[in-house]
Amino acid sequence: MSQDQASALRRLIDRVFPKTPDFFVMLADQCHQVTHTTGLLVDFMETGNPEIGSQIRRDEHEADRIKVRNLHALNEAFSTPIDREDLYRAIMDLDEIVNYCKTTVSEMDVLGLSPDKHCLEMAMHIKLGTDALAAGYGKLASAPSAAADDADNARKAERRVEKNYRHALADLFQGDDYIHMFKRREIYRHLSNAADRMAHCANTLHDIVVKMC
Repeated sequence: MSQDQASALRRLIDRVFPKTPDFFVMLADQCHQVTHTTGLLVDFMETGNPEIGSQIRRDEHEADRIKVRNLHALNEAFSTPIDREDLYRAIMDLDEIVNYCKTTVSEMDVLGLSPDKHCLEMAMHIKLGTDALAAGYGKLASAPSAAADDADNARKAERRVEKNYRHALADLFQGDDYIHMFKRREIYRHLSNAADRMAHCANTLHDIVVKMC
């Protein structure tokens, strides 16, 4: 077979069986974006700096770009190294974490609320949980069995957020400033929802580990 014939055959094979995207790298990229945003969320809850809030809103646009890229690759892929449904769940839930971070700071701005100790505590545990997710998804390509511990750590972080959330509500519903109570509860709820998405990501990570190992 001549070189031209071999090249033509390779092009034909690539067209029929396109190269599988590196979903491990793509998930790692998305996790990195999430941990960057949750790190900013902690900074915002420590300082109340509006510029950090603006950066979180800008991050949400970048997170959307990465989500769309990953979904497009998933839709176009001939085959995947991970169950397609698990990939889809991971992509969407990781993006939702960033969405809730943005919603939190946006509504704090609209409602005229400053961070408090409960917001900071919840944000810190969300950050720890997303760091665990990033570590776990980053291990899938080389040591998937080791990622199970990271999934557990992310779930533990979610449970800590829920514990903080209940304590925050107990402190909040004192007195008779009901307008403030309902405003602040909305913020706590967004943080709780971010943690819930984080737990979903952890469950998906564990499902992937079980199927790969």
